[in-house]
Amino acid sequence: MNLKNVVLCIFGLVIAASATAQVNILNAKNPEDIGKITEEQIAYDNDGPLPYGYTDKRDVLWAKTTWEIIDLDERVNFPLYYPIDTNNIGPDRRSLYDVLVKNIKNGKIESVYVDSYFTEKRTLKDIETSLVYSDTTDLGIEQYNAEGVVDPQYVRRFSLDAGDIESWRIRGYWYIDKRQGELKYRLLGICPVANEARSKAFSDSDIDSKVELFWVWFPGARDVLHNAKAFNRKNTSQPISYDHLLNSRRFGAVIYKEENVQGDRDVKDYINDNALMQLLESERIKEKIRNIEIDLWNY
Repeated sequence: MNLKNVVLCIFGLVIAASATAQVNILNAKNPEDIGKITEEQIAYDNDGPLPYGYTDKRDVLWAKTTWEIIDLDERVNFPLYYPIDTNNIGPDRRSLYDVLVKNIKNGKIESVYVDSYFTEKRTLKDIETSLVYSDTTDLGIEQYNAEGVVDPQYVRRFSLDAGDIESWRIRGYWYIDKRQGELKYRLLGICPVANEARSKAFSDSDIDSKVELFWVWFPGARDVLHNAKAFNRKNTSQPISYDHLLNSRRFGAVIYKEENVQGDRDVKDYINDNALMQLLESERIKEKIRNIEIDLWNY
């Protein structure tokens, strides 16, 4: 078998494996069967996220930590945002926010923290204070003052959904692997940013309370993100997992902070009220990181 046939054979196996996500659409006897696979198929696939492998600290020649913003208004980042309405979409189509929140609630993701330094964990109850807001109407208050109870019809409940997420923040680690002689990137954490749920109760007023809802330790969520698929606009028969999408950096992002001697201060802290210069500073930091690898091979 020549090299060309070997390459074609491998390519065919990859296509066959990746197409299993929607293969049942052709074999389904009713719509409920779409996306369902048997236990035999699951055992045959034996699918999981690609392991990182072990990297010894002595193999890290140089490293820098960066924090970035993924703006969901950018077209390249739409796979992280949509679908925002999941009522009429099949169970295999969920936004990144829905995937994380669902698996935090069912306990499959436990590595949830307050900030990007991962020093203080957050519980589901802590998170829900930002995700859900309850408000009693004036009639409910009158009823409580008169009777000591409030009828449920007088309680308004607001909750955040995928459409409320405005951006994602990520923390990553750039390093030079001296064994392989190349620049590598390791994603460490990811965080949704949005107005808190209470802002929905005051939609007439301009309440701007954008906060980091929670930080998820990315390596601990890889199994969940591997099983959740993002939309592939080029070929819907081959959806890409969120784990692959994020690890391969298939998104647009802007650096808003880097590891530095000033306590990891934000770019906006030393470049005030000038969005253009802040963007240029972000590009300067990116270029500095890229040049590290280029300088590695200069003599």
